[in-house]
Amino acid sequence: MRRVAVTGLGLISPLGSGVEASWAGAKEGRSGIGAITRFDPAALSVRIAGEVKGFDPLAWGAIDKKEVKKMDLFIQYAMCAAIPAFADSGLVITEENAERVGVYIGAGIGGLSAIENWHSVLMDKGPDRVTPFFIPMVIINLASGQVSIKTGAKGPNSCAVTACATGTHSIGDAYRLIQHGYADAMIAGGTESTITPLCVAGFNAMKALSTRNGEPLRASRPFDKDRDGFVIGEGSGVVVLEEMESAKKRGARIYAEVAGYAMNSDAYHMTTPSPDGIGAGRCIELALKDSGLNKEDIGYINAHGTSTYYNDLYETMAIKRVFADHAKRLAVSSTKSMTGHLLGAAGGVEAVFSVLALHDGVLPPTINYETPDPECDLDYVPNVARQKQVEAVMSNSFGFGGTNAVLVFKRFKG
Repeated sequence: MRRVAVTGLGLISPLGSGVEASWAGAKEGRSGIGAITRFDPAALSVRIAGEVKGFDPLAWGAIDKKEVKKMDLFIQYAMCAAIPAFADSGLVITEENAERVGVYIGAGIGGLSAIENWHSVLMDKGPDRVTPFFIPMVIINLASGQVSIKTGAKGPNSCAVTACATGTHSIGDAYRLIQHGYADAMIAGGTESTITPLCVAGFNAMKALSTRNGEPLRASRPFDKDRDGFVIGEGSGVVVLEEMESAKKRGARIYAEVAGYAMNSDAYHMTTPSPDGIGAGRCIELALKDSGLNKEDIGYINAHGTSTYYNDLYETMAIKRVFADHAKRLAVSSTKSMTGHLLGAAGGVEAVFSVLALHDGVLPPTINYETPDPECDLDYVPNVARQKQVEAVMSNSFGFGGTNAVLVFKRFKG
């Protein structure tokens, strides 16, 4: 089976635009949560979110000015994460290799802001005022499509749409395509921008969101006893994956090696994870088996850790079940404590954070961890980043519908 390297990284997140800004914020333990400014949230009982601040779609050389109005924000985020990631990789697409390079970038919900906006135009001004770019704005595979057009990648072009596991599935599926010889390189990840009145109202109706409007910086608190729901966020995380030997041959900088991947289903409930984290635990076990590593080789887990009661509890139980005594020695953190929950983009952003934790020897913290929950009793890297070299890391993503995905990365050793 062919080995797969990570050679490029791209990030747009509530902690900043670009890998350097976002990773610096994560290492600092800085919260990217604040009051919603995208629209007037006064009528809503939830008025906080993890917005991307000061985003300039023209700043990354990814989008021309005339193209901005043709793309929903989730596509803009994908472009501004993917094109820098591609540049970071140093990969060059030529006529000879174009059909061996693909794109696999998904979203959980897609162009909801465009749907809300243009539905209002339809109702208020009539069908003739709806833009001809409406459909390409909202279709989820257009994130991959636009990146493909921009880079000239003519290989596999697809996307996962698997709720909060989307980014992880996209990277994992891209990894499989390279492993099995369908591509030599893939630009892969997740993207999302659904901080809209309808989306916030919908999640709030499910009682899924934190209502700490008066203290947004402290609202996302995974594994803390006083957690009261997740905070919706937005952004994009993209990696460039390459067949190992070709990456080495061209002298690419290799951040990490993709060691394993698994996906499965709880087959239990449309929104609630299976009791005791049984489904998540099976997925973790499958990814570990796929990697060929021992339990003791995993030094850090970037947890799904949403800051909801059952998710945090059951993920903790799943980790303890799989890793047994080693669970006590594992560092586990949720970067959602700083970014909020980026839905379909979460797995992509967290994969990048996981790779950087491995590459840089810095484990990002779980901030707002103030009151330990006796049922959540692992080492959550509380509040302060930790300098520690580990040999392998895991990134967990679990989504509505019971869909689970886990990636394993290991240190590149030649």
